Amino acid sequence: MPNFELMKRIIGILPDHVLILLKRFGIILMTMYFTRIVFLLSNLTSFQNLSFSDFIVSIWFDMITIGLLFLPYYGLYLLPIPLRHTKAYKITFKLYFHLTSALILGLNLMDVEYFKYTGKRSTFDLWSMFGGGGDLGQLWDTFLNDFWFVILLYILLIVLTEFLYRRIDRKPVTRLNGKIFYKINIISFLMMVPVLFVMGRGGFNLKPVGIIEATRYTEPENLAFVLPTAFTMIKTIDQGGLEPVRHMSDEEALRYFDPVKTTEPQDILPNKTNVVIIMLESFGTEFVGAYNQGKGYTPFLDSIIGESLTFDYSFANGKRSIEAVPAVIASIPTMMENAYISSPYGNNKINTLPSILKEHGYESAFFHGATNGSMSFDGFSRICGFDHYYGRYEYNNDDHYDKTWGILDEYFSPWSARKMSKMKEPFFSTVFTISSHHPYYIPKHLINKMKRGPQEICASINYGDYSLKKFFVEAKKQSWYNNTLFVLLADHTPATTSKMYNQRTHIFRIPIAFYHPGGILKAERSDRTFQQLDIMPTILDLLNIETDYYAFGNSYYSPKGGSALVYMSGAYSYFEDGRMIMFSDSKARSLYNYTLKKVDLIDSLSYYKKESQSVEMKIKAMIQRYNHDLLQNQTTINETKH
Repeated sequence: MPNFELMKRIIGILPDHVLILLKRFGIILMTMYFTRIVFLLSNLTSFQNLSFSDFIVSIWFDMITIGLLFLPYYGLYLLPIPLRHTKAYKITFKLYFHLTSALILGLNLMDVEYFKYTGKRSTFDLWSMFGGGGDLGQLWDTFLNDFWFVILLYILLIVLTEFLYRRIDRKPVTRLNGKIFYKINIISFLMMVPVLFVMGRGGFNLKPVGIIEATRYTEPENLAFVLPTAFTMIKTIDQGGLEPVRHMSDEEALRYFDPVKTTEPQDILPNKTNVVIIMLESFGTEFVGAYNQGKGYTPFLDSIIGESLTFDYSFANGKRSIEAVPAVIASIPTMMENAYISSPYGNNKINTLPSILKEHGYESAFFHGATNGSMSFDGFSRICGFDHYYGRYEYNNDDHYDKTWGILDEYFSPWSARKMSKMKEPFFSTVFTISSHHPYYIPKHLINKMKRGPQEICASINYGDYSLKKFFVEAKKQSWYNNTLFVLLADHTPATTSKMYNQRTHIFRIPIAFYHPGGILKAERSDRTFQQLDIMPTILDLLNIETDYYAFGNSYYSPKGGSALVYMSGAYSYFEDGRMIMFSDSKARSLYNYTLKKVDLIDSLSYYKKESQSVEMKIKAMIQRYNHDLLQNQTTINETKH
């Protein structure tokens, strides 16, 4: 039993101003924890294996966040100067308290809903993602309409915070004068400031606790519960700069992973075959009938998949659109908290599909119906070497604007097909759809014709499939159609209420299909693991291109392929041969199979232990190479040094 008498004695020793400070921090800690419980209840299917220790650890990370954000507050408040009772002093600290606590609570509540779309706590690059194309301004009305209850809860918490703050301030404070004041205040300052400073660092370690270090205290899949959003924002405010990593010698690292690849022409498709990549917003495997015994919302995509090279287990290399584009177009993953595009390395020199194909006579274009600047795709497409970018402004008809993201897919997609006919063959195009993104807008003339399901997105996916069909109907009319390789895939998985698709083994599963209208490419359902990073290498092999290039993925036709690696919130998920290994803080942590049965790596059979050690070395080699090459701007074949 707790010794309450001892606690009372300790509290009785503390000066009044220190007690007031601790009580104020208690207000923030209490309201922060309340937002965490709201977060948990709203995303319960994502946290099926929480333990009691996770609840304790989460309090610790709330305290760390308070220690970080309130450093100026407690540092100045505890200064041994006789100004604490002045009106200006009180107003200044009250403003700081409420503005900072409002920021913390607002960020936590934001992720109550936003987590459903990303599967992780938000990081600082969220602002650069939304800021580039005015996306935040366009979405403001949608947020107010759809998430009004979160905003209402936020207002109530702010009112509660002020109420409790006033109650603490009502209590009389002993006024000390002269030597007694300075003696007590100097002692308080020397005792409390170091304690609170160490709390903000997360302990006495040489390096302050960060997102990756948090995996030492909880399972990687529970990080989003344990960490408050304000913490993840602070820790990524430097735009996710990488640090050199040295797990092994460069020579040893090359034995496990080498990003320098050489194409292996397959002579399946004719030379100079056109290529069209279609990235379908949020088309997770969960909603595609071809992978669910026909139960889904994508009848047209299902028909294409039935005539394509596709995969039982194919994975996105992230949970956001901004992570998908570099993965697909340049075989560059995001292996840091901030997306590659919005990181300090987003303008590095890279080998990309448009730049490589340009050397072989290809013209290229990027089609994205959103408002120009959205996700910085227009700028990144120029870095990638695309000859043309077509967005909402190039479409130039806002009668088809959805008033949130951009031009509706049913209009923009067939327009894109017609626009490709003006390109010189052979050409390479990428079409990125938008309409199956929240707020899942469906035009009035179709709203009652779309197939609905248990989740709001289902009808929107059905609308996206309807729009995809309109693209192919238009494409079939074009002279280039029969000489074109189509690659269809989702950019990432969406929010879901499914217990299965909220598991780490399934939250990245997307459809990927290679389709040729002439049937030259054999229709096949492969059981080989495949990822977005593998698309560029596979396309180069299918186009019979002979070149060396830099990529983190492998061609489907390469014996080195058959695996996938995804980074999220300090942890890596490695997929291969029906098993997923979780890796964090330089160690393999746990092993899963696709039946969701968990096997502890430390106590498992020697076969699994040996396998995990091999995977550990491969992941370490990839991290070492990734950090080095991005820091040194050596992510092209010309710059890379073995």
